[in-house]
Amino acid sequence: MDSIANSTRVIPALTLTEGAGVTVHRTSGTPALRNYDPFMLLDQFSSDNPDDYIAGFPSHPHRGFSTFTYVLDGHVEHQDSMGNKGKLGPGSAQWMKAASGIIHSEMPRQVDRLMRGFQLWVNLPAANKMDTPEYHEFDATAFPVVETSGYSAKVLIGSFAGAVSPIVDDLTNVSYLDVRMEAGSDFQHRLPEENNSFLYVFEGSGQLAMRNVPLNTLVALGNDDNLHVFRAGSDGARFLLISGKPINEPIVQYGPFVMNTRQEIEQAMQDFQSNTFVHERAWVNHRVKGSR
Repeated sequence: MDSIANSTRVIPALTLTEGAGVTVHRTSGTPALRNYDPFMLLDQFSSDNPDDYIAGFPSHPHRGFSTFTYVLDGHVEHQDSMGNKGKLGPGSAQWMKAASGIIHSEMPRQVDRLMRGFQLWVNLPAANKMDTPEYHEFDATAFPVVETSGYSAKVLIGSFAGAVSPIVDDLTNVSYLDVRMEAGSDFQHRLPEENNSFLYVFEGSGQLAMRNVPLNTLVALGNDDNLHVFRAGSDGARFLLISGKPINEPIVQYGPFVMNTRQEIEQAMQDFQSNTFVHERAWVNHRVKGSR
């Protein structure tokens, strides 16, 4: 595993093709930032070309980790082997613990020629990799927003400034904020020093510790970055701020399988090929409204 929590790294997004020809912009999960424990991948999907997403992400398996999908524009239709079906619209999100295994499809669709969102992969500890899968879907109104004079912060996972998300991750203590800043405003938030943390700028630009952070750029935060202030540029800025507690276990990944040993990867492949991949149906938690 890479160990870079003590230093700051600025990483531009890498453009890749996934699914059935879908273009994504990846930062975590590239050679520049691989296995940033507990985070395995961060993809941004965005386009104003309807042909880019027409094929989507057809049925594919996952085992050994959780995914968090957050939609900004357009919508994403979801269907899986546990019987869940959903449609994520602007501002809504899905937390899916694949654990022992699911097979699902995700089909992004534009609305008014807009499609934009993110997917984050969060590793699971060895003791939880074969847990029963879980699926939770949330409306945009389910997430609290903290408003200040210079910025607003939508609390998607964990807590911030007294606001608590409906999603609380007890395994890796993930926090996930969507921060929107006015031009020239400042943002500072102390994160746990033992965590691996990063921010990803997807609108505008800014500066952190005298370093320029342009559009579509991730900053892997060093332990001393809690002492520094992120300052938005002349056009303002919008970024994700994500943090989590490292698991500190071996990681062996093969495509959509994230396990601890090569033998477990081989078992996942054998299970998928023999149609024994899905062990149990998950408890289905239907769409959660804003009232909690």
